[in-house]
Amino acid sequence: MSMSADLPITLVEPVHLPAAPTGPVLRVEALRKSFGKRVVLQSVDWNVPAGRVIGLLGRNGAGKTTLLRCLLGLSPIDGGRVEVLGEPMTEPGGERMHRIGFVPQTFDLFPWMKVRAYLDFTAAFYTRWDHTLTARLLESWQLDPKQKIGQLSQGQRQKLAIVRAIAPQPDLLVLDEPVASLDPQARRAFMTELLSLMRQPGKTVIFSTHITADLERAGADIALLRDGRIQFMRPLAELRESFVRAVFSRPGGWPHTPEVAGLLKASASDTEMHMLLEDADLGALHTLASELGASLRIETPSLEDLFVELA
Repeated sequence: MSMSADLPITLVEPVHLPAAPTGPVLRVEALRKSFGKRVVLQSVDWNVPAGRVIGLLGRNGAGKTTLLRCLLGLSPIDGGRVEVLGEPMTEPGGERMHRIGFVPQTFDLFPWMKVRAYLDFTAAFYTRWDHTLTARLLESWQLDPKQKIGQLSQGQRQKLAIVRAIAPQPDLLVLDEPVASLDPQARRAFMTELLSLMRQPGKTVIFSTHITADLERAGADIALLRDGRIQFMRPLAELRESFVRAVFSRPGGWPHTPEVAGLLKASASDTEMHMLLEDADLGALHTLASELGASLRIETPSLEDLFVELA
């Protein structure tokens, strides 16, 4: 299956969907995935609770797309276990797929179909398809229902993929760089719809993106994928409280980096020493500044700063 493939559609009769599980929406244990000799995911452990927006961050090539496809059964895994909505995920299909929406990085399917025909065709397979929402989004996002998908721009195809993913009112929405091709106005409109969806009880979004401002607007929990593992997952507010940047200034330069508890990264210029610290002792930092004959400035790094420093 190509990396741009959408979740496959399985013809089923309308079903009564079971209640959402009381445990995590997603449970991953010791997940491993390689392509030939290249290890992409190694021993990934990850639990995602219901009712949150999760921002999945990682550098290009970190394995974010691979991880999301493994979670949805779109890519076979080499080891470990994935449980989605309370059941093991081995491949997409069955009643559970009525409750999952997916927006891939690119949408290149059904180029011969017109937008309206594609959405009507897709709606027939879902029990909770919101036709009113679909019509509103087509109008507000300026998608011509009579235009063929193959004639849409990349940004328009991405909008269509988003409509197709959220119209079934999914309990779990998985988004792989969904706004990469959208202009700022379209991205803001999408985020408005996403936040509206999240106001409904029990809805969960996993959102892979490099646009950290969108995650800040959503008040997302941040999960960092690095070195084939989820290094941490924390609420954004907690991240802001946990990390600080200490800037020491003095003439004469910095021949070496002072030892500081919680130091994650340091860089020096002719007059300044910048330190990124976790759970810093501010009193100890002021004492150190006095001992070094330096002035001290404490800054709160933005999510983008943290991503650049930690990813």
